[in-house]
Amino acid sequence: MKLKDILRNTGCRMADDRSGEIDIKGITSDSRKVGEGYLFVAINGTSENGESYIGDALRKGASAIMTDINSNADCGNAARILSTDTRRSLSIAASEFYDNPSHKLKLVGITGTNGKTTTVTLLYELFRKLGYRCGLLSTIENKIEEKVYPATHTTPDPVELNRIMAEMCLEGCEYCFMEVSSHALSQERVTGLKYAGAIFSNLTHDHLDYHKTYAEYIRCKKLLFDNLDKDAFALTNADDKNGDVMVQNCRAKVYRYSCREVADFRCRIMETGLDGMQLKLDGREVWTRFIGRHNAYNILAVYAAAVLLGADREEIMVGISGLHAVSGRLEYIRGENDIIGVVDYAHTPDALENVLSTLREITEGKYRLITVFGCGGDRDRTKRPEMGKIAAEYSDKVFVTSDNPRSEDPEMIIKDIRDGLDSRMRARCMFITDRAEAIRTAILTAEKGSVILVAGKGHENYQIIKGNRIHFDDKEIIAETFKETEHKN
Repeated sequence: MKLKDILRNTGCRMADDRSGEIDIKGITSDSRKVGEGYLFVAINGTSENGESYIGDALRKGASAIMTDINSNADCGNAARILSTDTRRSLSIAASEFYDNPSHKLKLVGITGTNGKTTTVTLLYELFRKLGYRCGLLSTIENKIEEKVYPATHTTPDPVELNRIMAEMCLEGCEYCFMEVSSHALSQERVTGLKYAGAIFSNLTHDHLDYHKTYAEYIRCKKLLFDNLDKDAFALTNADDKNGDVMVQNCRAKVYRYSCREVADFRCRIMETGLDGMQLKLDGREVWTRFIGRHNAYNILAVYAAAVLLGADREEIMVGISGLHAVSGRLEYIRGENDIIGVVDYAHTPDALENVLSTLREITEGKYRLITVFGCGGDRDRTKRPEMGKIAAEYSDKVFVTSDNPRSEDPEMIIKDIRDGLDSRMRARCMFITDRAEAIRTAILTAEKGSVILVAGKGHENYQIIKGNRIHFDDKEIIAETFKETEHKN
């Protein structure tokens, strides 16, 4: 593609107008991915200055370099492009380079603290059941129909994002369902995309290590709705205190969903158990294989979005009844002595409380509830004591352990959690740094009929300790320990 065509909507200025006729073969902000004829965008990141890699890009054959408008970097013989916002320019240029694939798809984005992965995955599964070809962009994995691609971020970088969506178009996909993180919105990774609709799930305590303030976290989430076109829909959770904030001054048509009050789309939980729950969605009853009020909200959002996308209501209900739990989200493993292991990704105070309150409601008077959890290192420290308190309040016994310590000392992370506990709470807690040992101990010491929640990592199959990424899967540890108990019995 000609350089001038890639840049036409970016607002960038070329140092030499004649260079606009250069043929560009690829675009990237990662100098390691530069090839002959590439456009390299030098972005100043949170930890590194992209201009430091211009020399590498030139040696690898970059034909054009985009820099900040005030930069004095040496771009050699490459065409020089000046931008007032390199992040924004990269996203728009990437969309143009891949022929704006989001304009050819019915793209639905969801943002919020909790429920994003479940909602987009269930929408993807539902619309495939309805006979449509679909793509998925999620924390767990990216999919183009049955093809699975590993996910490195909740929302990919703009070049990868547009490349994947372009492939979806080539594969005949009509829909794409995508998680949109606050980081992606803040870093302009999704700028230039056209959405058919956007969904807001909820907003609670998370990512303040990055955003610094709750107000900034809200502002970033709201960007998804601020940038919707008037022909799109904005679907918001009326039961969340920030639900209406998200859609203030939104140009799109606004719809609300609720499990508590009058709204465009409503849900009631009629019956619940460990195997699922009966829901009433807009007056129609349906049995689902999900449990918990938070999942009632997720299912309601899926139902509402499907209706707004034009699907038949009866077909939606049939499809919803056949949906299964998403990997690492309230997944059950049954062992000996009626012990049940539950794996969930809950890694925020609100998510942990949602899962534990659901399990407590079901187990009350029948089963003991045991929780194994930790908190990630190099992340928001303020949520650690709060999560410790929540775990102790809802559980009969708690095993506090490691999550992904990253560069932090896991003992210090556990200390932060312990600081949220009073003496009564500490009496029902054990502190075991090794996560595998904590899970094994919880299972091996559990009474008959116990329910053991292992929270925090969900679908993840690794731990990051002192910069090393090692294989670790909560589900594997639970299954292996259950096998040991079988042999002993």
